[in-house]
This record gives sequence, structure tokens and C-alpha cells, in this order.
Amino acid sequence: MDEKPMRVDFHFDVICPWAYQTSLWMREVRDRLELDVDWRFFSLEEVNRAEGKKHPWEREWSYGWSMMRIGALLKREAPELNDAWYLRSGTALHVEGRKPHRPEVARELLVEMDLDPGYVDAALADETTHDDVRADHDRVLGMGGWGVPTLVFPGADADDSRKLFGPVLIEPPTGEAAERLWDLVLGWLEFPHLYELQRPKTPADL
Repeated sequence: MDEKPMRVDFHFDVICPWAYQTSLWMREVRDRLELDVDWRFFSLEEVNRAEGKKHPWEREWSYGWSMMRIGALLKREAPELNDAWYLRSGTALHVEGRKPHRPEVARELLVEMDLDPGYVDAALADETTHDDVRADHDRVLGMGGWGVPTLVFPGADADDSRKLFGPVLIEPPTGEAAERLWDLVLGWLEFPHLYELQRPKTPADL
């Protein structure tokens, strides 16, 4: 019997440039190794919210949160649509310099994807899209997470070592190098008491 593809949950916020770079690597690894990647949400707006300010779900439109609500609605149609939306909106923001956190630009991007721009208004009109994003966000918080990208592997509910923050990438590797990095990430899971390994950033990295 063929084994099921290895599953990993990738929690992201569209507005995070680091998570976007890591997502490019994650897709490369997925395609090369036939992984099952579930693209899930986490709100930097909420985790960095100043006391006394509105929660993102209390706003009519709220930047990354609203983009994730669009993703949540698309995901109900088909998980690959959420993946495609993250890739398209992330590329628009971090590569093309566009502003997908504006409703009119979000509609333009959906049209470019050959999707109905009405998904924007439908996502905003459907209050349960808040619930979808909050459930993913609260899941990461409940695991002790604080940011993106957060990777969650099978068995994470019973084993804290099965979830990781990162890797944080400036230039995502491709080809065999991408697979090698994946092997290193999996190797990290073998050491539950290894908490952090970080290279200092240089001015050129920022």
C-alpha cells in the first residue's frame, strides 16, 4: 500500500515578508517530495495589537486579517485556491509593490487569477470567515507560538517538539538545496530541547 504524503501545516500572514519567502521554499519542497501542505492562518495584527485598539475582527476591513478572510472563503471552495491566493497576494505585496490589503487591489488580483472578484465582498459579508481565521490563530497561540511562519507537524497536540517557528529565509533555496534544508528541519524535530539557532543579520540582510 502506498504511504500517504507527509503532512505539514504552514501558518502564515500575507503581510509578513519572511513567511512569504519561506512559503516559496515550502512549495518547492512540496512539489519535489509530494508533501501535503495545509496553508493556515495567523494574525500579526492581532498578536501585535496595542492595548485599547480594536481587534482586527472588529474592523470592517483590516489589512492582513481581511486578506486571510478571503483565503478562508476560497479554502472552503478548494484548499488549492487558498494556496493560490496566498501566492498571488504575497507576490503582489512583496515583489510587485502592490497593495493587496486594499479591497480594490484584492479584487484585481482575483480577476488575474481567473476568479470572481466578488469573493472579496462575500468574505466580508460572511462573519464565519472571522471564525476560520481566529481558530487557526488561536491554535498557534495555544501551542505557545507567536509569529510566522509556524510549521506544525503530525502529533503536535501531544508533543510540543512537533511545531517550529521558521525557517526564516532571505533567499529561499530551490532544487536539491531546498530538499536538504527540509531534511535539516526534520532533523531539528529529533531534538526537543533545541530551542533556538540563529545567525546574526547583517545590514545587507535587512
